Amino acid sequence: MSVLSGKKILLGISGGIAAYKTPLIVRLLKSQGAEVKIVMTPSSKDFVTPLTLSTLSNHPVYSTFTEEMHDNPVWNDHVALGKWADLFLIAPATSNTLSAMVHAKCNNLLIATYLSCTCPVYIAPAMDLDMYAHPANQQNLAELNRIGKKVLPVGEGFLASGLHGKGRMLEPEEIISYISEELKSGLPLYGKKVLITAGPTYEPIDPVRFIGNHSSGKMGFALAEEARQLGAHVTLISGPTVLDASPDIDRHNVLTAEEMFAHALEHFAETDIAIAAAAVADFKPRNVGDQKIKKENGIQSIELDKTPDVLAKMGELKNKQFLLGFALETENEISNAIKKIKSKNLDAIVLNSLNEPGAGFSVDSNKVTYIDRNETIIPFELKSKILVAKDIFSQILTQNA
Repeated sequence: MSVLSGKKILLGISGGIAAYKTPLIVRLLKSQGAEVKIVMTPSSKDFVTPLTLSTLSNHPVYSTFTEEMHDNPVWNDHVALGKWADLFLIAPATSNTLSAMVHAKCNNLLIATYLSCTCPVYIAPAMDLDMYAHPANQQNLAELNRIGKKVLPVGEGFLASGLHGKGRMLEPEEIISYISEELKSGLPLYGKKVLITAGPTYEPIDPVRFIGNHSSGKMGFALAEEARQLGAHVTLISGPTVLDASPDIDRHNVLTAEEMFAHALEHFAETDIAIAAAAVADFKPRNVGDQKIKKENGIQSIELDKTPDVLAKMGELKNKQFLLGFALETENEISNAIKKIKSKNLDAIVLNSLNEPGAGFSVDSNKVTYIDRNETIIPFELKSKILVAKDIFSQILTQNA
């Protein structure tokens, strides 16, 4: 999910040739889950039609203070437009529009809306190179920066005049990328690296059979997605599962406990937060058949060896990392979970219970108890694993505040 998903974005378009790129800006914003409304200056309609923008945005386009509807004038409320927006992007921002913004010259609906809004404002300047370099325009851009507006850089290349230089509006993809990265920089886990293990491991008996468990990986994947949405760079070590993860997540697929052990330790040293949500098999067959064991031959017994303990090893190696484990208990749940915090050098543990209807393996919901290193016990109600992931990270952030 994009950082722009669910955002209400107001796009202001002023009258420059770069306005022809704005339909693509609308398409890109919509594709990332944003809702887009558009306010235009009258002159911008010479470069791009309101009909095109209305069709792409699925909203009426506003360009005048009043409109005739059934022979009755209707007021386009610039205050309501400004209050509606989570983010106001003005692209292109011409020299005339920049001057009006700085000097509060309220001569069109776009400037009136700008002066009324209280949300973050992003400005994508667009003009010829000598206009852009002119001290008056540079002073206006500096003033907008000074008062907290977010002025995007300009591109360099061939301009409408035929000259080559700085002043062109950034390409739509660059504008969306700039805004997305700027929004991410304000997220609580921006710049942090989060390592998450998820899913089961399979320990082969022969090429066909294995020892495994019922873990679906849903809890671990929900945690990975929540960490991504909080701005982290996420490394996900996943056992066998049918689940998909965001392309932004660095996913490594493994099969056995030994493979998960190796991959987790490879990334652990550079990790800020490690969450061991995988249901790693505790034992593996001592001898693995090269061929399928025939039923008629029978299997009298399977000798088992312990698998490497991923969580214990991370606890042993822990330096700066925040380390969170999971525990699934069927008896003496709280006391056994607290013992695991101490024995494995954890900062906290999340206790699952198979005794709760609607919680546990394969289902989409879970009921957990968060226990920190000070043995503070925080129980949560049954809820979706997506919401459980939010609860868990809320506690992690609180514990690290």
